[in-house]
Amino acid sequence: MDEISRLFGSIGRVRSDSNSSDATQSTGSKLVLRHRLNQLMTCVDDLDSKHELHEKVIKTLDNAFLVCGKRANKPKKDSLRLHMVTWNVATADPPDDVTSLLHLSSPKSPDLYVIGLQEVYSGPLRIVSDIVFDDPWSQLFMSTLAPRNYVKVSSMRMQGLLLLFFSKLEHVPFIRDIQATYTRTGIFGYWGNKGGVSIRLSFYGHMLCFLNCHLAAHMKYASERVDEFEYIMNTQTFDCKKAPQIVDHRLLFWFGDLNFRIEDHGMHFVRSCINKETYNLLWSKDQLTMMKKKEQMLQEFDEGPLDFQPTYKFDLNSDTYDSRLYKTWFGFNGKKRKPAWTDRILWRLRPKVSLPDEQDENKVELDAKTLKQLEEDEEYPLKIRQDFYTSNMEYSISDHKPVVGIFTLELRKMYKTPLVRLQPEGDWSADIDAMVVYSPLQPFPSSTWDWIGLYKVGFSSVLDYITYTWVKDDEVAFNEEVIQVYVSKEEIPVRGGECVLCYYSNTLQCIIGISEPFMVLESKVAIEEGVLPERINGLDRTVANDEFWK
Repeated sequence: MDEISRLFGSIGRVRSDSNSSDATQSTGSKLVLRHRLNQLMTCVDDLDSKHELHEKVIKTLDNAFLVCGKRANKPKKDSLRLHMVTWNVATADPPDDVTSLLHLSSPKSPDLYVIGLQEVYSGPLRIVSDIVFDDPWSQLFMSTLAPRNYVKVSSMRMQGLLLLFFSKLEHVPFIRDIQATYTRTGIFGYWGNKGGVSIRLSFYGHMLCFLNCHLAAHMKYASERVDEFEYIMNTQTFDCKKAPQIVDHRLLFWFGDLNFRIEDHGMHFVRSCINKETYNLLWSKDQLTMMKKKEQMLQEFDEGPLDFQPTYKFDLNSDTYDSRLYKTWFGFNGKKRKPAWTDRILWRLRPKVSLPDEQDENKVELDAKTLKQLEEDEEYPLKIRQDFYTSNMEYSISDHKPVVGIFTLELRKMYKTPLVRLQPEGDWSADIDAMVVYSPLQPFPSSTWDWIGLYKVGFSSVLDYITYTWVKDDEVAFNEEVIQVYVSKEEIPVRGGECVLCYYSNTLQCIIGISEPFMVLESKVAIEEGVLPERINGLDRTVANDEFWK
């Protein structure tokens, strides 16, 4: 029996090695496996069927076949790329170009962009205009990413804090359960200049949360910063049974201007280390690193090495660290600010559940939620790897430099089919009424407030539709498999163009189905009559305005 166990142990190891080796190693491993199997067959041939060991061998073989079958039937893991940015913009207007910040020239395009800003200008007039229109920073990122087929899925603004979540169009129907919230911590919790904004969502079934924070400033308030963070973590809740609090999410990113400083070392030593690029000599006195050693909650977070220049504080429009003299009370000169890694990106994978020891007399039975979590960890693993973490010295509009983190998420998708399939029926133009045909592929909570939007290819957000139609109000035919929805020709753009249809679920607050791109034909009637689109309706003025799509 020991020989059989040893043989199957070798089989398991060979299989594991072959998964991580190149083609040559894989071929060698298969030869070893066949040799082991031949040895096993010899053992079986010599074994008496009446011997008690015969039954054990059969059970061992059955278990081996079961394991091999499960492994063969498991869907493959997908690797998805996440690009994150945090930047305290110090109330500055956006730069003209963010190509470098978003790595748009890189051959590897991200699947997701998450951008967290702090100190976005929030004067009274700007706040009022931002309620009606997207703020200038959001407009910049949307106009930059939309032509590259990225859609702004969600955003959250609390005074100067802004959080943006973008996704490639292909992933949008698989991003569900989207919720966003905020927590104020400035001026006794009533002012939003400090605090945290978050977006949480389900990404192919995996619960992710992104928390953008701006914590208390100044060297002496390290403990207060930790208190503020814990307060934000404990008070933010979501309407979701699977992950009602931030800590319940499978993967959490904590980032922003966390304001932790470098203690003890003097200005001369800090700047000398920066000039010599011996950043590691400063790590032990970084306040966040120090606080992680004594705060249990912080110990659950990971961060890449701070192998880049501290991002604060710089003279404006330069790469020179703070050189100005500050006037304090009674006209005294204040100290220059010491450089620090105030701007950070950390992450936390939900700790895995451990099975209780069978021999432990005091073992506690696992509840249903924990058992489900254990099953999820086993069937749908999620791993994260940081590929890039650095500051970007190119931008100088703020006294902070932006920080970029690029990650690879390796996960097994819990679902690969959208909830709804939809497509246009026949030719579309402003000359005839049109039809949309859609089919529910899986059960979902439909609502009378669900709608189907017509979007130009390269649209920037959910609200960037050309027109829409209410699903229930405009239904014209229904059976168990296919539903038709009417669209008036008055709502279709005269100029035409390449478009897509999106089904928006009001209950789930997200797009749950997207059609293949199709052409809306230019109106023949308008061309023959020589009628300009501007004279027909305001919709076509919008469609014709290229600035709308930038």
